[in-house]
Amino acid sequence: MGNWIINHGLESFILVVWMGINIFLFVRFYLFYDSGPQFFYTRQLLGSALAWARAPAAVLNFNCMLILLPVCRNLLSLLRGSFVCCGRTMRKQLDKNLTFHKLVAYMIALMTAVHTVAHLLNVEWYINSRHGRYGPLPGNLSMLEDDDDDDHHTTFLNPVQSDSTTPTIFAFTTIAGLTGVVITLALILMITSSMEVIRRSYFEVFWYTHHLFIIFFAGLVFHGAGRIVRGQVSTDPPHNTTLCKDHPDKWGKISECPIPQFAGGFPQTWMWVIGPMVIYICERLLRFIRYLQAVRYKKIVMHPSRVLELQLVKSGFKMDVGQYVFLNCPEISQLEWHPFTMTSAPEEEFFTIHIRQAGDWTEKLIKMVENLPEGSQGPKIGVDGPFGTASEDVFDYEVSMLVGAGIGVTPFASILKSIWYKFKDSNPKLRTRKIYFYWLCRETHAFEWFADLLQVLEKEMDERGLKDFLTYKLFLTGWDHTHAAHVMVHFDKDTDVITGLKQKTHYGRPNWDKEFEQVRQENPSSVVGTFLCGPAALAKVLEKKCVKYSDVDPRKTKFYFNKENF
Repeated sequence: MGNWIINHGLESFILVVWMGINIFLFVRFYLFYDSGPQFFYTRQLLGSALAWARAPAAVLNFNCMLILLPVCRNLLSLLRGSFVCCGRTMRKQLDKNLTFHKLVAYMIALMTAVHTVAHLLNVEWYINSRHGRYGPLPGNLSMLEDDDDDDHHTTFLNPVQSDSTTPTIFAFTTIAGLTGVVITLALILMITSSMEVIRRSYFEVFWYTHHLFIIFFAGLVFHGAGRIVRGQVSTDPPHNTTLCKDHPDKWGKISECPIPQFAGGFPQTWMWVIGPMVIYICERLLRFIRYLQAVRYKKIVMHPSRVLELQLVKSGFKMDVGQYVFLNCPEISQLEWHPFTMTSAPEEEFFTIHIRQAGDWTEKLIKMVENLPEGSQGPKIGVDGPFGTASEDVFDYEVSMLVGAGIGVTPFASILKSIWYKFKDSNPKLRTRKIYFYWLCRETHAFEWFADLLQVLEKEMDERGLKDFLTYKLFLTGWDHTHAAHVMVHFDKDTDVITGLKQKTHYGRPNWDKEFEQVRQENPSSVVGTFLCGPAALAKVLEKKCVKYSDVDPRKTKFYFNKENF
């Protein structure tokens, strides 16, 4: 339990608070509409479906307020910088922004389903009450008409004012019904296109349908304007519900029973979402301004394994290690932006991005670059960022474990380059005293573009007598018999046959228990930051190892897990 608290305590506390607020809002508004005296007559028409419709609406307001905030990248970067004084644990929560975004989306989907089903029942019961199928009281309440002499139109209770109204007509002829249909359809399209299989295989579908959030929020703001759920308002003289509910024939004929008057509640959704909407609009404006800023190519290199290296220059651009940017190429798509981690160091005068072919957009970009005339500039490109990630904190730890899988090595290329510059300049601020680097690849070609950097670092560490500062292990997870035979022939060489490094390549996957135990033994009283840029399956494994090998005793080794999220 102690190890679990070290890695997940604050995260779990935040989730408990969020869930607690959701439960509180649901219960509070359910009881308000289920027992509130102003809704006594409304419950005669709708029964318990009234409370089941209004309680989810309160939860929806809260979560629709939250849903945009985790995707405001500039806001998160600002908060990340502001939380420097609050410690790494607080900043680490900002790296789980997309996870929280998904949780909020799931809650919105669930509450929308409950809200929609309850209101479908409400419409049916409104219509049945209008036809007198539930007895004299609901029938009399449904026959109350709007008072034309009343400027506030507070007389009627049942919004179905015609005997010919059907649920379909009601859905498409009222503000609440029409906006409800639009909101629900937009939400269904956004959620279904966000499934992992669609997002991975058809990113463009996910990208475009997700922008239906504009229609979703527009419909949300106007949804309550119809005021179809109405409550009783005060009259002079007051309407005695206890006496009058059994004598609807006497309404308006005796002083104790004036005709009851009703009003719809003031629309509140816009008050919940207006703040986040303004923040998000400012976010998009800032992105657009950055898009207009010119970007110049310094160098374009095509590496093996279809990896494209772009060295770019942009006026006023400043970065930190492990940060990422969003790229847009108007010649491919005006609207699509894709995230890429920078592989350059902050000390360099340009920033570098390595792009692996992994979809339609990257395939088109690589083909465009391959077909460029010799010495020409690449296609026009827009850059938004940089944005912070977990890897920014790597130098806040005494010991760091860096784990990259495939192209996931990119943030660690930036870190290792920065280390090289810091040693070169004898930077006294370097707090880190030990780095363990693990890179897992399926193909031998994938090592080639990164091996040069490791060779430089290896040589630098040897010259300065710092061989123990950087321990790196490269793991080849896929090979054939021909390759194995080639390795056996050259086994006695001083350098590796694949990378040319002194450190030999390992074959197969790491034994993480062995690796964590080694790090713990070599650093018996250190705080170890474990950083991953790779698949979710590997993240689960490393997260469990961090919990398993952390010690509750503050004088002993503790592992903190950090994962790149885009």
